[in-house]
Amino acid sequence: MTPSQTKFVLLEKKKEEIKRFFDELNEAVAEVAKEVGVNGYFQDSEGTVYKIVEPEGRFVHYEKFSYVRTRRMDEKRGDLSLKEAEEAGFVVQKK
Repeated sequence: MTPSQTKFVLLEKKKEEIKRFFDELNEAVAEVAKEVGVNGYFQDSEGTVYKIVEPEGRFVHYEKFSYVRTRRMDEKRGDLSLKEAEEAGFVVQKK
C-alpha cells in the first residue's frame, strides 16, 4: 500500500469510534440542556464556563470523494460486495 492508502485505512478504522464519541457528546449536551435550559450556564471544576445554545445554523458539507468498503471479519456486510471486489481482482476473506 502507498503511504496515503495506509493513512486512509488507519483513519477509516477510527471512523465508527469517532462517530460514537460525537453521538455520546450530543446526548450529554441534550441532558445538560434539560438541567440548565437553553441559554443556561454551568461551570466545570477547572473554572471553564459553558453555555448551552441552539446553533444558528449548520452548513451542509458535500464531500467530493467518498468510499465504500467490503465487510470486516466481525461484520455481517459492507457497502462493497465481496463479488465486486473479487471481480476487480482482489482476494477477499470469507468467513
